[in-house]
Amino acid sequence: MEPVIRNIADTALWVAVYRADETDRPDAVFRDPFARRLAADRGQQIVDAMGDGKKNSWSFIARTYLFDAFVMQHVREGFDMVINLASGLDTRPYRLQLPPALRWIDIDLPEMTGYMNDQMQHEKPACKLERIGLDLADRKARQVLFSKLGESGKKVLVVAEGLMGYLDEPDAGTLAYDLSLQPSFERWVLDLMSPGILPLINKEMGSLLEEAGSPLIFAPGEGEDFFRLFKWDPIQSTSKLKTAAELNRLSPELLVYAKQPEPVGPKGSFPWSGVCLFQNRVRK
Repeated sequence: MEPVIRNIADTALWVAVYRADETDRPDAVFRDPFARRLAADRGQQIVDAMGDGKKNSWSFIARTYLFDAFVMQHVREGFDMVINLASGLDTRPYRLQLPPALRWIDIDLPEMTGYMNDQMQHEKPACKLERIGLDLADRKARQVLFSKLGESGKKVLVVAEGLMGYLDEPDAGTLAYDLSLQPSFERWVLDLMSPGILPLINKEMGSLLEEAGSPLIFAPGEGEDFFRLFKWDPIQSTSKLKTAAELNRLSPELLVYAKQPEPVGPKGSFPWSGVCLFQNRVRK
């Protein structure tokens, strides 16, 4: 039988269902009017096959909310380019109030960018949107692209939502280093897990991701400090659990955990996941 999640691209369909469900709520914290169409029947099938697949939707709602907030913060600060790594089914160029002069660069596998080009061909983005089909695992190709984008952007925000967890530490480090070489890439926002939460996540859905050949593995013991070696200094980290509590998206059981204090610095065995903002030490 075909696995529930066939490949890493299918995870984008699954997460789009959560965004669509949030959009349908009268108290939605964001609205993505394209999510249901992009998720298509396959996305709903994945969620349904997961059984209690919506139990942890709060994590993805909080993640989307936080990435939205970081993007809009940097737009207000005058950043002129957003580079969206492994962009998947992200529709922020269409659903956020972005300035027309902003350059937004989506980078993902050619089949994903092709799907988005087809599905969104009749929609008008708020800013200057460009999609680039590229396998980010091809280091030489991405270095050439980063250099080109680095020369054309003045103040660049790099976005990596839902990407880092699938990389091993050497690959995460080389990606961080390659990005740091472009001084105009001033900030980088990504989501991160602690070693303590990784077994819990894999217990919930690890077998499905293993079948797809895309297990979640990146949860560095140093936490945000992992990236200092590659010239990225952490400047802000926000817990998804606490954010979901503030958004009223947690069950009573999880709300108890959200009220617990979090360790300062690396989280170690403490179960934590969040969205982190970094500053490039080699910036102009």
